[in-house]
Amino acid sequence: MKKIKITQVKSSIGKPKRQKRTLEALGLRKIRHSREVVVNPQIQGMINKVSHLIKVEEV
Repeated sequence: MKKIKITQVKSSIGKPKRQKRTLEALGLRKIRHSREVVVNPQIQGMINKVSHLIKVEEV
């Protein structure tokens, strides 16, 4: 199982509600908040939808 670290780098203010809920589902609350997750197809899809708001690193 591959793990990645997701960090929010841009604000969700002014973004569509769907993108805000996606960030919430990933466990990100505010700028510079990070979380490690195991990669699966559902997580990868969420990352693709909000890729302009987050930074992804391999762990």
